[in-house]
Amino acid sequence: MAENQKSSGTESATRVTSLLLLFISGKRAWGVSEISRELGLSKAVVHRMLQALTAQSFLTQNRGTREYTLGPAAAAFGAAGMRSSDLRRVARPVLERLHAATNETVTLSSLVGEQRVYLDQIESLREIKMAVELGRLFPLNAGSSGRVILAYLSEDRREHLLHTVLPRITSHTILDADALRADCERIREVGYAVSQGERQVGAGSVAAPIFDLDDEVVGSISICGPIDRLSVEVLESMSGVLLEHAHEISTELGYHPDDSSHAHPPAGRLP
Repeated sequence: MAENQKSSGTESATRVTSLLLLFISGKRAWGVSEISRELGLSKAVVHRMLQALTAQSFLTQNRGTREYTLGPAAAAFGAAGMRSSDLRRVARPVLERLHAATNETVTLSSLVGEQRVYLDQIESLREIKMAVELGRLFPLNAGSSGRVILAYLSEDRREHLLHTVLPRITSHTILDADALRADCERIREVGYAVSQGERQVGAGSVAAPIFDLDDEVVGSISICGPIDRLSVEVLESMSGVLLEHAHEISTELGYHPDDSSHAHPPAGRLP
């Protein structure tokens, strides 16, 4: 195959994947003009990609609004991905025990590129509770589950992210790079992150990192609920049991720290 054909094929694949990623990073429905502006492509190119993806049921079009949403084929791929996820498989029984110990909603997040996605959750049995949206991408600067991952990224990856435009999810989302650097340092000292309304208004959470065989952060688990019930003090008091369960998942994934840089603090340690 000629070099220019390879280059063209790679570019086309990149465009298609970039288009599909739009549907899991924010809005559920997109029009041709919006996608064209977002990706910097002509409407003609976008229309051809949309037609091809619709023909394969990866997207569907609303005849009234003319907007596109994810179709059944995309849903099937997502479900298959979750079923085959080693992280989700290993974490599920640990999440069940954490849920039983706290009676609050517990979640599992996975690092995806420079963002994160909720892979699993077990909702609280309380009448007033939190629930998260599985499969949607969220930035690492918003919420405890994201910030605890950000804190344990390599310095190069973390600095690359901090030099980009950080998205605001709520009025409490941290946007200042220096503030995030200081926050990451504090997180690494205590081993967990606490959030109050950064990703979802009225929600409080505490999260701990998960590491893999290569001692790299791959995700996080969290305890979350309404701020009225989960104040900063209450969330910090839950950090011990959270860290124990996060460490159990990391160990199951083959994590064996050689030094103290990723070591979880003793159970119950508070800042």
